[in-house]
Amino acid sequence: MMIVQKSILKQVYKKRPSGSSKYDYGALLIIGGSEKYSGSPAFNALAALAAYRAGADIVEVISPRRAAGIVATFSPDIIAIPVEGNYLSKKHLDKMFAETRNKSAVVIGGGIGRENSTLKTVLKYLKKIHIPAVIDADAIYAVAKDKSIIRPNHIITPHEHEFCVLTGINLKNLTTNQKIAAVRDSAKQLNCTILLKGNPDIISDGKNNAVNKTGNRFMTVGGTGDTLAGICGSLLAQGNSPFQSACAAAYINGRAGDIVAKKKKQAMLASDLIQAIPEVIA
Repeated sequence: MMIVQKSILKQVYKKRPSGSSKYDYGALLIIGGSEKYSGSPAFNALAALAAYRAGADIVEVISPRRAAGIVATFSPDIIAIPVEGNYLSKKHLDKMFAETRNKSAVVIGGGIGRENSTLKTVLKYLKKIHIPAVIDADAIYAVAKDKSIIRPNHIITPHEHEFCVLTGINLKNLTTNQKIAAVRDSAKQLNCTILLKGNPDIISDGKNNAVNKTGNRFMTVGGTGDTLAGICGSLLAQGNSPFQSACAAAYINGRAGDIVAKKKKQAMLASDLIQAIPEVIA
């Protein structure tokens, strides 16, 4: 069992050659949001932007129009593409596939909601794409309905309840060692990487197993899971392995939270955490 250390950063952020050009370090697509929820894809994108100060070249978001309009206001560095309607549905699949063609990784699920048509759209999308993907939040409810679409280049990022939805295993009263075993066995069975969010975070691809101990009690605030998914996506887009990306993202997200907690000594916001990400990478 590996304990994630800061040395993971040198593994995922390699020195960039002087002749590098745009797209050499990947492009990330984020699919998320709905009429009600715009914060999740915004946090995905902002965290990915902060994490790509040494990494991915492009971050693009596809969201229903209201959410996309809000996401676009946060930073001119985010390419926000609106689609019509209040929720993602099958009528948006052509656009989703078109925007996937030149991307090296995708993050999907934040704020999409659990409308039946939306979950079916997620499944149809994931069945046809082959680039690495971070499956988070409501998208976990989709893949729980059809686990056959899960691939080795997928990272699934559940908290304990979502892990139960995905696997049927209730972790509530288990010890840390029992949780590690459950994550390892589930990752092996599903043939993917699982990053179980918690204290500590547990990461496994069924062969390699790790525990991340950065993070603190103030990170229960909404949005910190979205920042984690965004960092995962940025690292995947740069060509890092799913297991390596999940370990590094957990470390960066938790360490950024620790920096904020030390400075503020009180409850934090996810937007505070985003501001600390470049400090962790530096």
